[in-house]
Amino acid sequence: MQKFLFSNTDSFKAQALFLGKKIDLQKLENYDCLATMPIMVKVGECGCAVLLGYGVVVLFNLNPVENTTFLSQLSSLVHDCFSQPETEQVEVHLNIVESERVKEGKIFLRELSVERLQIVADVLAKSVVLSHYETSLAAVFDQIEPFAASLQRENRSRRQSRELLRQLGTTLLVQHKIVGRVEIIDKPELLWESPQLENLYLRLEDEYEIRERHNALERKLELISQTAQTVLEFMQHSSSQRVEWYVVILIVVEILLSLYDIIFKR
Repeated sequence: MQKFLFSNTDSFKAQALFLGKKIDLQKLENYDCLATMPIMVKVGECGCAVLLGYGVVVLFNLNPVENTTFLSQLSSLVHDCFSQPETEQVEVHLNIVESERVKEGKIFLRELSVERLQIVADVLAKSVVLSHYETSLAAVFDQIEPFAASLQRENRSRRQSRELLRQLGTTLLVQHKIVGRVEIIDKPELLWESPQLENLYLRLEDEYEIRERHNALERKLELISQTAQTVLEFMQHSSSQRVEWYVVILIVVEILLSLYDIIFKR
């Protein structure tokens, strides 16, 4: 049975914030829980919030004071907070006549039910996570280009190797987060219990280009990883060549010393 919210209004703002790497949901206390999968709690006079363990909170119908107060109270549960959280905001409207959709930057719903808002929250959360990693990967992309160019040079330093390894580690970490923890392209578990909401989810997923953006990120991650591995292999090969030359030089020196002994110490 669906639960309904906001009987006193037919439109309100929704805001998604990617606060940090994790929200410790087990320590969430003193809030009326409206639903689970994902967790939704009552906030303020007429608002609510959906919290995702991977670091995102989606706020519905909060005034500025309620917004600030709730985020302040929530901060102690957020691990590795971002200094500038990625945010996304949209207006949600009740429209019982037309089909549920996104139009002109607004989300239109037939009912303001808990389950529908959970679906909205799921898509907004995925979108804001994608935005965060799109920005961070763009920076990695810019930084890795000079390393690709270094293939043509001989004077590569250990510092460059360490930096390249760091970029490769960043890339693998992003892959782990968006694939393993956030499960960007997976449908929410809620749809198992409310299959009638699948069309709404698919429309929102399509409007926010969740799959397309995820695939674009995957391609960038793969390219960065391949570039980093190629440069590292080249560096290792060059280092190996230098070691071989050192061995040759040592052998030559040893031969010269032996000749010296033979010629001058006979």
